Amino acid sequence: MNLGTQTIGPTDIDPVLKALAAALHGEGPAVELSAGPNGELVVGHTETPGCDDAVAVVRTSGSTGAPKATILTVEALAASSMATALALKGEGQWLLALPVQYVAGVQVLVRSLFAGTRPWVMDMSGGFTPEAFTAGAMELTDKLRFTSLVPTQLQRLLEAPSPETLAVLRRFNGILLGGAPAPAGLLDAAREAGVRVVTTYGSAETCGGCVYDGVPLEGVQVRVAEDGRILLGGDTVAAGYMDAPEATDTFFEEDGVRWYRTNDLGTLDADGRLTVLGRADDVIITGGVKVSAAHVQEELEKSDGVAAAFVAGVPSTEWGQAVAAFVALDGSNSGAGATGTPAGDHAVVLKEEWHRRLGRLAPKTVLAGPDLLMLPNGKPDRLAMIDRLNALHQGK
Repeated sequence: MNLGTQTIGPTDIDPVLKALAAALHGEGPAVELSAGPNGELVVGHTETPGCDDAVAVVRTSGSTGAPKATILTVEALAASSMATALALKGEGQWLLALPVQYVAGVQVLVRSLFAGTRPWVMDMSGGFTPEAFTAGAMELTDKLRFTSLVPTQLQRLLEAPSPETLAVLRRFNGILLGGAPAPAGLLDAAREAGVRVVTTYGSAETCGGCVYDGVPLEGVQVRVAEDGRILLGGDTVAAGYMDAPEATDTFFEEDGVRWYRTNDLGTLDADGRLTVLGRADDVIITGGVKVSAAHVQEELEKSDGVAAAFVAGVPSTEWGQAVAAFVALDGSNSGAGATGTPAGDHAVVLKEEWHRRLGRLAPKTVLAGPDLLMLPNGKPDRLAMIDRLNALHQGK
C-alpha cells in the first residue's frame, strides 16, 4: 500500500536522506523510489506486509523482463554498508553519479548515512558528461572519496580525459564498477591511468554489489549450483519481492542462511574467487551448436574500434537461432548508423577478423552505432536491442 509520494528535483536529495534515515531508525515507513514520466525522482512511502524492518523498496533494472519491487531491510543494508567499508578500508564521502531509484544509487546514500558523511550529487540534468562528473567530484571534501559507476560511464571518462578529469579520478580511493561486465580493455585503461577501480557483482536482491574483484564481502557466501548458476547467500540478501513474497525458487533458506539464486553462470577457483561466465539464458543454439553470447561479446570487444558489444540469439528459419550483435563503435568509426553492418572499410576489416577468429560463430547480423542502448541506471537495455536485432534479421 502506497502511503503518499513526493516529487523532487534531480539534485535535491535531502528529502530522500531524511526518509531513509527515519526508516533506518524505525521511525518511518519503507521508502520507495521511482522515476516520474519526465525523469523526475518520485519519493514514496509504502507498507511492506510481513516485513516490519524494511527500509527501502527498489526496483530491479528490468533489463530482462518486468522490474521487481525488492525489499531491503535494516539488517541487510547495515551488513552491506559495513562489509563495503571493510573492503574499501574506510567509509569516507561519496559522489552520487547514478540514478537514486536503483540499488547502486540508494546504497551511496545509505553508506553515507551510516558513515555520517554528506554525499554530493552530480548534476545529471544534461546527462552524464565528464565535465559534470569532474565538477561534482571537485566538491568532495573528505580525504576518503568513493563513487559508483557503470562501465559506460567510466568509458566516457577515460576517452581523452582532460587533466582535471584525470586528476579527480585519481583522487578517489575506490571507484565501484558494476551493473554490467567491464571489458578487459577498459580495466586495463583504468589501471594505466592510475584509477583505483573495484569490479563488483551483485544485484538489488543482494543490496547491490556483494562480490568485489571476485571475492565475497564479509558475511557473504557464494556457491555454484549443479546447473552452473551462482548462488549468493548471507547477511545482505533481500527479504524478497513485494509482488511475489513466496518466490522460493529465487529466495530460500538453508542451515540458517538466506540465499538468492541468480540467473548467472559462474565458476569458483580453489581460493573461492568467483568468475562470472554470463547469463544462464545467454546460450544461443545455432545449427545445433551451443554458443555462449558472453564469449562472442568478449571476442568482438577485442577488436580495434569496438567500444562495446551486445550479443544475442534471434529467430532464424535456417539455423533455429542466429547469432546477432549490437556494436558500439568508437568515435572514429561510428558514422555508419544502423545498416546491418558497420559501414566503410572498417566494417570489412571487422567482419573478416570476426569470421577468422570465430568461424561460423561470428554474428550473422550486426547493428552498429555510437553507443549501446542503455537503461536509465546505465545497464544495457537487452530487450530493446534484441527487438532491433530481430527486426533487422527478419527471421532469415
